[in-house]
Amino acid sequence: MNQLQYTNTRFDPNRTRLHDIAKDMAEAFGYTATLGIDSELAQLLRLRVAQLNPCSYCLILHTEAAHAAGSTPAKVAHLLSWRESTLFSPESAALEYAEMLTVFDQAGFAAAHTRMVELFDEQSIAEVASVVINMNVWTRLKLAQGATPVTVDGRGVNDTGRHP
Repeated sequence: MNQLQYTNTRFDPNRTRLHDIAKDMAEAFGYTATLGIDSELAQLLRLRVAQLNPCSYCLILHTEAAHAAGSTPAKVAHLLSWRESTLFSPESAALEYAEMLTVFDQAGFAAAHTRMVELFDEQSIAEVASVVINMNVWTRLKLAQGATPVTVDGRGVNDTGRHP
């Protein structure tokens, strides 16, 4: 049976304190954190940021987390096209906000924030922003360190994909 593991192809993230800071942020706003916003929404936001900053580690982790939080396979499968779907109507303002904050469209961000104010209270907006900011830190850290998925099977394939 194959198992997925990750190898860092560029650097060890423990070489600076950023990794520890990111871990503290993950404890507060990561996929295991308890927040006031809906857990499915939080997972969809994390997955959307992982799609925008194409981080393999984060895409795999947050696809599984979104399913565990109750997102249907169909919803997760077409998160990329959320604007063309009625499945995301309660989440659409938050998804747009996440996109504007991730790619930072200065003109679009103000309008996205205005839509958020219409649907969410200040605490929820702060939590959505914190989830998105946390994910942007993690996706960029994982991309920079080169967190690459590799398959390890019962025949002894190592993390470079070569037999020892």
